[in-house]
Amino acid sequence: MKTNWLKEKLPAKVKSEIQKVAKNEKLSKKEKTKLIKQIKEDYKKMQITPGEAIGIVAAQSIGEPGTQMTMRTFHFVGVAEMSVTAGLPRIIEILDARKKPKTPTMWVYLNSPHNKSIDSAQKIANKIKEVTLGELSKEITIDLSGFKIQAWLDSDSLKAHSVSTKDIAKILRKRMRSVDVDNTPTKIIISPKTEDIKKLYKLKEKARDTPVAGVKGVTNVLPLWRDNEYAIQTFGSNLKSVFKVDEVDETRTISNDIHEVAKILGIEAARQTIINETMKVLDEQGMPVDERHILLVADIMCNTGKLQGITRHGITSRKTSVLARASFEIPLRHLISASIIGETDKLTSVVENIMVNQPIPVGTGLPDLVVKMKGEAKARKKLNKKTKKKK
Repeated sequence: MKTNWLKEKLPAKVKSEIQKVAKNEKLSKKEKTKLIKQIKEDYKKMQITPGEAIGIVAAQSIGEPGTQMTMRTFHFVGVAEMSVTAGLPRIIEILDARKKPKTPTMWVYLNSPHNKSIDSAQKIANKIKEVTLGELSKEITIDLSGFKIQAWLDSDSLKAHSVSTKDIAKILRKRMRSVDVDNTPTKIIISPKTEDIKKLYKLKEKARDTPVAGVKGVTNVLPLWRDNEYAIQTFGSNLKSVFKVDEVDETRTISNDIHEVAKILGIEAARQTIINETMKVLDEQGMPVDERHILLVADIMCNTGKLQGITRHGITSRKTSVLARASFEIPLRHLISASIIGETDKLTSVVENIMVNQPIPVGTGLPDLVVKMKGEAKARKKLNKKTKKKK
C-alpha cells in the first residue's frame, strides 16, 4: 500500500550535517553513499502516521519510567554542603516549572587560559563565591570605650577572594546605611550613630553575616574537570552577576533555574534547558527515553513565549475545552465558572470526546466519511424549483 504521507527526501539541515561529517571524517564516495542510505532508512522509521496521538505516546513514554525513579539527592564527594536534587523530585520540578528549584546550581565555564589549571579555576571560584565579613575576618571585636565595632581582616583571605578593605568598606556603606564605616589597611571600623549596648551587639552579628564580596546567592563553589577543561559548579544561581566576571565564558555558562534562564537568555534557551535537564535526570537513572517526547513537552511549555508548567495554572488553564480543564483538577470550580458565563465546548479534542462517549479526533477517528450520492445534484435542482414556485 502506497503511503503518500511518508517523506522520502531528507531535510536540508540533515543533508548539511551529512556533508560536515563526511568532510571531517574524510569518508570515501562509497562510505558516504552507505551513510546516506542508512540515514534515509532511519528517517523513514522515525516518521509517524498522520493523526498519531503523539501526546499520549509522549506522556506514557515519560510517565512509565518515572514510576521506577528513585527519590534521591545527589551529593558531591567530600562536600557535604553541596547536593543537587535528582530523580523524580527533579523531574517534577522541571515539568511543573517551579519558580525556584530546591537546589539552584550553575555550571560556570571559563575563558582560556583560566580553564587550564585547577589553581586558576580555584582563583576564579573564590572570586565568584559570596563571602561575608565574618569569613574574611580573623576577629570581630566590640570597643565599648569608643562605642564601635572593629573587624580585623585576614590578608590571605582578602588575596584569595580578590578584594580590598576599601571595597569591603564601600559595600558595607551601601548595605548598612544607618552606621558610619571607616577602614584602615588591616581593619574595618563600624560606628553606630546612637549609643545603645543591645543594638551594638546586634549590629556586630549583622555585620558578621553581611556579604561583602562575590556573586550574590552563590554560597558554595567547586572547580571540576569537565569536557577536557576546568569548570566551576556552584551552589546557588545568579547568571546576570556571573556574566559580569571577565574570566567567565558567558556563551557556555548555564543554570538549572529555568525561569532565570528564560529571563536572562530568552525562551529558546529555557526550552533547551528543559530538554537538557530532563534528559540528564533520565540518563542518570539509566532510563533511556526518546528525546522527541521531551522535545514535545518542552515545546508545549514554551510555545507562548512564556514559561508555563504542566499544572492547572499553566498549560491546562490554556485549554479552550471546559470538560478538558475539569478533567484535570478542581472540576466543580471549572464547571460552575463555565456555567455562569455560558461557555461553549465544541468537543474538538481527545479528553472531552471520551467523556461524552464519542469517537476521538485521533488516528482512525480523525478523517470524516463523505459519501457522494448518485442523482444528488438533480434532486437538489428539483427541490430548488419547487421552493421557488411556492414563493
